[in-house]
Amino acid sequence: MAQRENGNNRREEYRRIRSQQSKARGGGRRQSDPDYNLEERQKYRKKSFKKAEDMQDTEGNIRQTRPKADRAKAGRRKERKAERAGIARGMVFFAIQMLASFALMGVLCWLDILIMKYLLIIAGVLLLLLGITLVSQLAVRGKAKIIGKVFSLLVSVTLIIGSFYLYKTGGALLHMTRGTTEIHKMVVVVRENDKAQELSDVSDYTFGVEYARNVSNTERTIENVNKELKKHIATKKYDEMGTLAKALIDEEIDVIIYDSNYNDVMNQAVEGFTEKTRILYRYNIEENTQDTTLNVPVQSEPFSVYLSGIDTYGDVATQSRSDVNIIATVNPKSRQILLVTTPRDYYVPIPGISGGMPDKLTHAGQYGVDVSIDTLEELYQVEIPFYARLNFTSFVNIIDILGGVDVNSELAFTTGTDAGAIVEIKQGINHLDGKEALAFARERHALDDGDNQRGKNQEALITAIIQKMIAPSMIVKATDILAEMSDSVETNMSMKQIRALIKQQLQNGSDWQIYSVAADGMPDRRECYSIAGTPYVTVPNEETVAQIGGLINRVEAGEILEGSVKAEGK
Repeated sequence: MAQRENGNNRREEYRRIRSQQSKARGGGRRQSDPDYNLEERQKYRKKSFKKAEDMQDTEGNIRQTRPKADRAKAGRRKERKAERAGIARGMVFFAIQMLASFALMGVLCWLDILIMKYLLIIAGVLLLLLGITLVSQLAVRGKAKIIGKVFSLLVSVTLIIGSFYLYKTGGALLHMTRGTTEIHKMVVVVRENDKAQELSDVSDYTFGVEYARNVSNTERTIENVNKELKKHIATKKYDEMGTLAKALIDEEIDVIIYDSNYNDVMNQAVEGFTEKTRILYRYNIEENTQDTTLNVPVQSEPFSVYLSGIDTYGDVATQSRSDVNIIATVNPKSRQILLVTTPRDYYVPIPGISGGMPDKLTHAGQYGVDVSIDTLEELYQVEIPFYARLNFTSFVNIIDILGGVDVNSELAFTTGTDAGAIVEIKQGINHLDGKEALAFARERHALDDGDNQRGKNQEALITAIIQKMIAPSMIVKATDILAEMSDSVETNMSMKQIRALIKQQLQNGSDWQIYSVAADGMPDRRECYSIAGTPYVTVPNEETVAQIGGLINRVEAGEILEGSVKAEGK
C-alpha cells in the first residue's frame, strides 16, 4: 500500500513539473488565451503559402527544389544540349554548301572550257570557304556561329545561282552549234485586188510554180496545199522566179507558190511586187543544209570561217540574202587573223545553181549558206570548213551586252536612215552602241567608194568586237553573250571545237594580230541569173582576187602579215 502511494506521488510530481515547464514555454497562454489558436493558425497558413509560392515556376507548376550544386549541374547539361543542337544545325548548312560546291565543279567539268589551272584555283577557293564554315560551327561559340551560318547560306546561294547560269551557258553553246538548219518560208500569193481571202477560195485556180531552185520545197508545199484543200491542185511551171512574178502581175495566172526568201528577186523583176500582192497561206519548211563540219583541230591548225550577216531581224535560220560576206582565216599558233571582205554585189558564178552564169554574191545566200561557201571557195581557190551566221538582231544585242565597242573609222561621214539610224561618225576612234554600230556597218550611200568602203568598215567593226571580247573583264559577261548568241548565231562548229578555242585563249592569253583586206572591182550593170534585167553589180578585180587567195595561204603557213593590228583585249 505504501509503495503504491509513493508511486502515485511521484507521478503527480512529474505532472506538476511538466505543467510548469509548459507554462514557461507559453503553454499557459495556449490554454488560457482563446485567440491563441486562431493567430497561430493564421501565421502558419501565411508561412505555408509563401513556401508554396517559392516552389512554383512562372507557369504555376510545382517545381522540385534541388540543392544548389544540382541546379548548376542541370544548367550545364542544358547548355551542352543546346550547343550540340547548334552544331547539328551548322553541319546541315555545311552539307548544303558542300553539295553546292560539288554541283559547281560538276558543271564546270561538263562545260569543259577552263584549263586545269583555273579549275584547281576554283576548287581551292571552294575548299577554303568550306573550311571557314566548318571552323565557325565547331571551333567557335556565341554569335560567331550565327555569323558562320549566314556566311554559309550566302555562299551556297551564290554557288547554286552560278551553277544554274553556267548550265545555261552550256545549253547556249549546244543550241548555237546546232548548225546546218535553214527555214524556207513558202507562201501562196494572189494579186492585191483578187477576191480570194483564204486558201479554200483558190482551190479551183491554176497555181504557178517554179522548180529550178526549190524542187523539193515546192513539191512539199504543193503536197501540203493538197492536204489542206483535200484535192489535187492544177499547176503551171515557169523557168525563172522573175517570169513567175510577171505572170502573176500580168494576170497570166492568178495564184503562185514560191519561197518568200526570194522577195528581192521578185521585186527586181516587178517593181513593187510585194505591195501589189497578198499572201493567202504560209508554210515553213526546216531543211538541213550540207554538213561542212570537218574534224579540224582548231586549237592547233589554221582554219577559215565564213561570217555571214543576213538582212533579217528574226530567226537566224531563215534563208536570206547575205549582206555581210567575210572570211576569217585563223592561225592559232601564230595568233594571226586575216579578215577578207567580199562585196555583196560581186559578180560571180554560183556553183551548182547558175550553170556558170554570174550573179550577185548576195543572191547565193538565198540558196543556202553552203552555196555561199561554195561560191567563195571557188572565187579564192581556198577551203572554208566553217561558217557562222548572224542577223541584225543579234548584232545589236551582242554589242550592247559588251557595253559598246570602240571602232577606228578611216573616214568621217554621217549614216542615213536607210542604215537604221543617223549617226555622226568621226575619223578615228568612235564609241558605238549596238544600234550605232549596225548603222556604221550598213551605211554605203554616204561613202564615195560605196560598198567597197562599207566592207572595210565592217572589218574595222569586227576588229573592235574581237578586241572587246578577248578582254579578261568579259569573262563575267560570257553567260549573257552566249545566251544572246544561242538564239541569234548559228554555226557548224562543234561544241568541242568551240571549247578548244576558249581553253586555248585562256591558257595562252596572248594578243592576236589582225589584218584586213577587201576585194574590189568595177561597178557595172550586167545580167544576173537570179533576177531579170541588168542590175547593178561589181565586176571582180582578178588581181585583187589572186592577191587575197595568196594572203590566205600565207596565214595558213604561219606568216605574220605586215601591217596587222594588234588586238590587245582592251
